[in-house]
Amino acid sequence: MAKLVFGMNQSLDGYVDHTAFAPDAAVFRHWIEQVRDLAGSIYGRRMYEIMRYWDEDDPAWDPERREFATAWRKQPKWVVSRTLKSVGPNATLVDGDLEAAVRGLKARLDGEIAVSGPDLARTMTDLGLIDEYRLYMHPVVLGGGAPFFAGARPPLRLAANEVIGDDVIRLTYVPT
Repeated sequence: MAKLVFGMNQSLDGYVDHTAFAPDAAVFRHWIEQVRDLAGSIYGRRMYEIMRYWDEDDPAWDPERREFATAWRKQPKWVVSRTLKSVGPNATLVDGDLEAAVRGLKARLDGEIAVSGPDLARTMTDLGLIDEYRLYMHPVVLGGGAPFFAGARPPLRLAANEVIGDDVIRLTYVPT
């Protein structure tokens, strides 16, 4: 049975914004390995549209970015949207019963399935589907933006912590 994991880079004050700060080389390497090992990813529409950046090669990319793009393209993706009519390569549109679709994926697959996007994570949290939360804390204060927890923070228990690179701490929590 697969495990659903919601993890994102975030600021010290709890906001996620991929344009406000970028991971250093060690954290980017961590994300390459993370994506490579996934059974797949479930995206909300906005996060999927952001990640579509990796669908097309860019000649300016360094080897690490090419490696990330290759890993991202290989993994199956499920996109939750009521407005999209189609999705890109290796992706499936989920527009019906989200809970049934995700429970089916969890039962059918082994390994980790990433949940990408705070709004989607809120819905899945409310449905009791997320098995683990990974907060990648960067030493940045944004003062506003999209919060990691888009809804009320669920009751959680710290399960692990790890320093990645020089200044990022990954906190891993599980629902209580």
